[in-house]
Amino acid sequence: MEDVASLAGVSHQTVSRVLNAHPNVTARTRARVEHAIAELGYRPNTAARSLVTRQSQAIGVLAAGTAQYGPANTLLGVQQAARNEGYAVSMASLSAVTPAGINDALEHFLLQSVDGIVVIVPHEAMLKSLRAVRMGVPLVAVGFGAGEGLTVVAVNQRAGAALAVEHLVNLGHSAIAHISGPQDWIDAAARADGWRRTLHQAGLPAAVLIQGDWSAESGYRAGQELAAAGNATAVFAANDQMALGALRAFGEAGLRVPEDVSVVGFDDQPEAAYFVPPLTSVNQGFKELGARCIRMLLSDMAQGRSEAASVLTPKLVVRASTAAPGR
Repeated sequence: MEDVASLAGVSHQTVSRVLNAHPNVTARTRARVEHAIAELGYRPNTAARSLVTRQSQAIGVLAAGTAQYGPANTLLGVQQAARNEGYAVSMASLSAVTPAGINDALEHFLLQSVDGIVVIVPHEAMLKSLRAVRMGVPLVAVGFGAGEGLTVVAVNQRAGAALAVEHLVNLGHSAIAHISGPQDWIDAAARADGWRRTLHQAGLPAAVLIQGDWSAESGYRAGQELAAAGNATAVFAANDQMALGALRAFGEAGLRVPEDVSVVGFDDQPEAAYFVPPLTSVNQGFKELGARCIRMLLSDMAQGRSEAASVLTPKLVVRASTAAPGR
């Protein structure tokens, strides 16, 4: 920093202000310091800075199921929001959600002296583990409900399922099946509950639920089962991948979508608009979800653990895979 200050003809404190984006620096001075930094190839010593500030400027992010679109894009949203706030991200991914794996990952973050932790594992086993442990740094859990003794950020999954089912009911469907995700995943259970509640409110039976595993293959098998049974005019799939599998199964069975059967997915991944036909789906708003996670975490880092909850309302994106039931 002293070399940068000497080359730029400014004080050591001015270089520090520029590096920390302090507003009280003129544009000309900032440009001179930035030119000196570039010429010298200067990089701040983060280890030395953390000794002074007792902050690592790093956040730990624990995730699972990142092969799926929803968890992967929640992770991307958190990473981008963290970088926008000047924080590096240390990532740990769970191949299996077990107490030992969870504890090992959290301990790994503590050994790295992270300033806070975001957990993207909306799984019953994770909730039990977080209830049993008390971290020494602020923690935000994604996908859990309020009242769990945690600071949480979530999408209202039941509301998203209700949007999908209400859309189908309003089109005139009365036999609406559900292809669910694994029921030990909190999001999957909430979407199934939203499907069930909305049908009950409409005076319709929640008769057909087939459990999948988030994969297109499981949606394909469920679609084959539904096509053979012929007992549903519409299907709500708990994610777009399973909806994609169902679309193929219906096509192979000679069923037209949406003329013979309507299909709604969940996540609204970019490819959903290019399925055949384009898929009606529920958009969760992953970018905003990530931004809220970091805002809540920074607030807890500054003011202490809040145990507050921030809940996003999803949106339904209607495309060509849904229509009124055929004859």
